[in-house]
Amino acid sequence: MAERPEDLNLPNAVITRIIKEALLDGVNSSKEAQSAISRAASIFVLYATSCANNFAMKGECKTLNASDVLSTMEEMEFQRFVTPLKAALEAYRREQKGKKEASEQKKKDKDKKTGPEEQDKSRDEDEGRLEEEEQNEEKEVDN
Repeated sequence: MAERPEDLNLPNAVITRIIKEALLDGVNSSKEAQSAISRAASIFVLYATSCANNFAMKGECKTLNASDVLSTMEEMEFQRFVTPLKAALEAYRREQKGKKEASEQKKKDKDKKTGPEEQDKSRDEDEGRLEEEEQNEEKEVDN
């Protein structure tokens, strides 16, 4: 948990990049405007997280998931963000699936090159690593 209120702010570099991408070429923003947008974005994220947590608790879950966030956006009357969020979520899931498939293919290729005893040892190590990756992916999706 954050020890100071400033710990809850989003990184200034990220906020600055988002602002620059949103503005037309040649338009600048002051440091005060960037600070105000940063605080507003941080408050929005905290509020959305709190609302998503309420959805998770209603479902008797301890982990926030994507459906909680999507429901939160609708409840907060940000329906226009739901479609882009769903598209981004699907793209993320496809990317993760591609990484998993590539890892499995690499494992198969490695097994073909090694002997039976080494394959068993390698397979055990790979299975442990894949389980760990899947757990990390679930945590990322839930966050």
